[in-house]
Amino acid sequence: MSDPLHANAREVLLAWQPVDASQSSLRDEYVAHLDEHADGTWRECRIGHITGSALVMDHSRTRVLLTLHPKVGRWLQMGGHLEPGDATLRDAALREAREESGITDIEISQFPLRLDRHRVRCAADESTHLDVQFLGLVAPDAQEVISEESDDLRWFALDELPTDLDNSVRNLIAAALVA
Repeated sequence: MSDPLHANAREVLLAWQPVDASQSSLRDEYVAHLDEHADGTWRECRIGHITGSALVMDHSRTRVLLTLHPKVGRWLQMGGHLEPGDATLRDAALREAREESGITDIEISQFPLRLDRHRVRCAADESTHLDVQFLGLVAPDAQEVISEESDDLRWFALDELPTDLDNSVRNLIAAALVA
């Protein structure tokens, strides 16, 4: 039986136009992973799996909402595993952004901004997240609500980002500013 979310993830990745050779190569790796693993969109694929995330910014793109991830202990964009109720990869990123930010009115980008592959401890095992990163825009007066999935949730002006912010998040913010 065919998995519609798997098919959608592959379709989204192939339709996406990467901005550079590095992102193009990463996209090709993601597509190859999906071609090799019928369960490549699910956390049960222990070697690695597709995840969806969204960088939440205000419409002026002068502030970014970041979550202090409890397992990683770092400020990150909203995101996580795909779930059976997600119709599309984009829907998964939007759901994660809503769940983790508490903001329901989020305008999510049609296509990803970037891809980021990283090793994580997932269900007590080492695994690889093949993260597909979208942009989520919200009204300037949007009110965040911290969830149990976060140690903290905070708006940052772009000139006041945490000094130890991961390069993957910095690269995602840079991509959002030119998208």
